[in-house]
Amino acid sequence: MTSITPTATAPHAPGHPQGWFSRSEAWLDSKGKGAWIAAMVLGFVFFWPIGLALLFYMIWSKRMFKKSCRNRKPWAHHGMHAMRSSGNSAFDAYKADTLRRLEQEQDDFNAFLERLREAKDKAEFDQFMAQRAAAAAEEASDGDEKTA
Repeated sequence: MTSITPTATAPHAPGHPQGWFSRSEAWLDSKGKGAWIAAMVLGFVFFWPIGLALLFYMIWSKRMFKKSCRNRKPWAHHGMHAMRSSGNSAFDAYKADTLRRLEQEQDDFNAFLERLREAKDKAEFDQFMAQRAAAAAEEASDGDEKTA
């Protein structure tokens, strides 16, 4: 009698048999997010509770959000990775200097934007006060003409 052994790429502990659900999950994972979405749509087409169950499972297990834009834009998620040492001291010094310079430029730009907003607000306020003063002067001149 021959026994069926799980494949080496299956995500489970050795010695434990893999069920149909785990095999299906591993197969869909190997095909990507499109396979999960196709399975969900087919579930809705054939029997809507299956599609709904797949949708909830995909959301619960965070499969809906894997391979998102974070993986396509490595510069957008530089957090702790930017501070990790590469092992090359010259490159690490260059990287630290560049990051410090970029942070300084960002701070300078943010300060410039703040000054620009303040100048715009002041100009709008001065315009408002001039209009108010003109309206008050016109009202005063209209009041003088009526009393005279």
